[in-house]
Amino acid sequence: MAMDYKNAGVDIEAGYESVELMKKFVKGTMRPEVLGGLGGFSGAFSLKAIKDMEDPVLLSGTDGCGTKVKLAFLLDKHDTIGIDAVAMCVNDVACAGGEPLFFLDYIACGKNYPEKIATIVSGVAEGCKQSGAALIGGETAEHPGLMPEDEYDLAGFAVGVVDRKDLITGENIKPGDTLIGIASTGVHSNGFSLVRKVFHMTTEALNTYYDCLGETLGEALIRPTRIYVKALKNVKEAGVTLKGCSHITGGGFYENIPRMLPEGVRAVVKKDSYPVLPIFRMLQKEGNIAEEMMYNTFNMGLGMIVAVDPADVDKTMEAIKAAGDTPYVVGSVEAGEKGVTLC
Repeated sequence: MAMDYKNAGVDIEAGYESVELMKKFVKGTMRPEVLGGLGGFSGAFSLKAIKDMEDPVLLSGTDGCGTKVKLAFLLDKHDTIGIDAVAMCVNDVACAGGEPLFFLDYIACGKNYPEKIATIVSGVAEGCKQSGAALIGGETAEHPGLMPEDEYDLAGFAVGVVDRKDLITGENIKPGDTLIGIASTGVHSNGFSLVRKVFHMTTEALNTYYDCLGETLGEALIRPTRIYVKALKNVKEAGVTLKGCSHITGGGFYENIPRMLPEGVRAVVKKDSYPVLPIFRMLQKEGNIAEEMMYNTFNMGLGMIVAVDPADVDKTMEAIKAAGDTPYVVGSVEAGEKGVTLC
């Protein structure tokens, strides 16, 4: 048999087919700034619009979905994991006050099954739509021998822009400021290595319905990460200056909240100020996990926490609600050593 790339395990035809299948999803994410079609060597995006800014600053974020992809394999559900990949990146960009402009995704797989790849990309496109970012490029890499045939990993990155005067840096946070949390949809995309140790990750266990969750375990766990771009944009458009913003990802409250704080102030968060989602209660109980560990690993029901002047609380709450999100006043800022107190 003559040797060729296909015998070596890489199917170029499948690659072409998956690109054709994903085109319709990608099309739905286009913005007027995107130049040319899909299929060039790089994605082109016009920056003409930023000429109106005094001092435009580009922001970027890159991330994957962690071991949440394992859950997608077990449930054989691949249409929302792309939302997670986009959310992890665009939320970070929005956290700095930026507007996401475009996104690129990277899928590594053991074998390219075109329908499956297109389904994954449909989720990426949905995440891009939710955040107003154009999906201007991507890569599907077939890695035979490096990954099992039915597995894949998904990552990507987003580029956004902000006028320097609108950058959210946290430097003006002061004692007396109010902390507002925005509800998460569940575990989002962090802490799944611990989740996978706590629950039996079998199809049967994941398809079990629990009254306390109001759904199956699998449904609760795979629910995609909430995208907060619109909520934060609404707050800005309401004329409110967000003094600080923290995307609650890996490391939970303890690691992420201090990232927005200047020296000499402390965030005080009241644990009973919002509903902790049932999935976290269940995780804590089943895994016998210490409460501090929970708040140091998971978002516990809040995907984003912002700091505002007390005079802006009502306006901020209204703007967040108008975006379809659920805000809670969860605490305040006090003088003290930089860090977080949960009470």
